[in-house]
Amino acid sequence: MRTILSAFALFGLWLLMSGVYKPLVVGLGAASAIFAVYMVRRMDRVDQDHLKIPLNPFYFITYLFWLLWEVVKSNVTVTKLILAPHLNLRQHIFRVPNTQKSELAEVIFANSITLTPGTVTVETEGDAFWVHAVSFDDSDHEALADMDRRVTSIETGAA
Repeated sequence: MRTILSAFALFGLWLLMSGVYKPLVVGLGAASAIFAVYMVRRMDRVDQDHLKIPLNPFYFITYLFWLLWEVVKSNVTVTKLILAPHLNLRQHIFRVPNTQKSELAEVIFANSITLTPGTVTVETEGDAFWVHAVSFDDSDHEALADMDRRVTSIETGAA
């Protein structure tokens, strides 16, 4: 069942991205989706290496909506900063601890920091990230600690 769903998902994605719905092209898209799923299943039998995603899907979707709202708020803030008559930049690099158990959750946290305008994850260091902020504020630590808690809460505990 998972193989069939994977093939349909790939084919659906292919249809959305191609935008061409002629019979020959659709047939070739279906054949390429089936071939891709066949090759992946064949490789799985050889190496028995499976990717485990230790995330709770419901909490992850909730987190994505929260992150989208945070990106919008950050965009407004950075736009105001850019359009202000005098740039009031307080650039700063600071350390942000992370509490995630899995590497996937750490990557989600680091990329979430980078997705919010005005901040970039510069380096990872054990249980912390180094973050550059264009307009540093003391509340940045609390906001990133909240983001860290939210990312940690989407993990299922199966690291």
